[in-house]
Amino acid sequence: MEHVCAENASSKSTSFFLQIVEHPDGTVTRPVSPLAPPSGEQSDAPVISKDVPLNPTNNTWLRIYRPNPLPPTRKLPVVIYFHGGGFVIFSAASAFYHNSCEAMTRAVCALVISLEYRLAPEHRLPAAYEDAVETVLWVQSQARDPTGGDPWVTGHGDFSRCFLMGSSAGANMAYHAGLLATALELLPLRLLGLILNQPYFGGVERTPSETRSEEDIILPLRANDMLWHLALPKGADRDHEFCNPAVAVPPELRHLPKCLVKGFEGDPLVDRQREFAKMLEREGASVVALFDEGGFHAVELFDPATAEALFAEVRQFISGGC
Repeated sequence: MEHVCAENASSKSTSFFLQIVEHPDGTVTRPVSPLAPPSGEQSDAPVISKDVPLNPTNNTWLRIYRPNPLPPTRKLPVVIYFHGGGFVIFSAASAFYHNSCEAMTRAVCALVISLEYRLAPEHRLPAAYEDAVETVLWVQSQARDPTGGDPWVTGHGDFSRCFLMGSSAGANMAYHAGLLATALELLPLRLLGLILNQPYFGGVERTPSETRSEEDIILPLRANDMLWHLALPKGADRDHEFCNPAVAVPPELRHLPKCLVKGFEGDPLVDRQREFAKMLEREGASVVALFDEGGFHAVELFDPATAEALFAEVRQFISGGC
């Protein structure tokens, strides 16, 4: 697959997503974004990180973050994190997601496990959901093998306090992985909550916030449509259950753990997010819905004050923190 530098892509929009080029053979050229390596175990930084394999066949892996030093008297809640990018671009190693996970680890005082999952269109949905569930099962395997697992996870993770978290497309993944997990026997792992930051949903009929987003700086309407075109199963439209959860409410929904849904009025997806939170409430799920004025899609990656506020809300939701 080819790659093209962002600087050489279309100058008509600053949106990173509009710099994706789809080719007639179904492949895409992705804009290049900076990558960050893990810190390694010898770093004296306040957060350290390392990469471990998940499924070598699928080229998936996990980047694990932990506070440094560790709190002396207790184990850490486990946050399994899924990055955004419309299911099509970015990586767990993308510098802005790496930096965000470092900051969250420090602010929340948690063990954060960020998944490098398969991207569309080479691997259309539900491939990313399958990778997310495989990550949950990997964490469960660590809980079941405290002497043979990864020492960071087995030694410092509190498996009775596990959360799924995602941003944008990653929040969509956290929701669908949460649904799939309701059918699994996860003990001794306990999945206590879903943290859904600006979840990426859609539908055939436009919402008012989508209609206003034609020239949105982050997620303009044509980029939104393109991402779903590349990510959904071939032949599916935006009312597919992977995109529009309101079309067919799954029976598993009522068995979800408590959910934090975070949104911003400046996000083109905010109407979808409000509808989603209301759907969860109607179906009996425990929901904390937090919607702020202003902002934009993925604002926490660009504005440190917003990131700090988000992590404070996450910390309160999981009742963690050093």
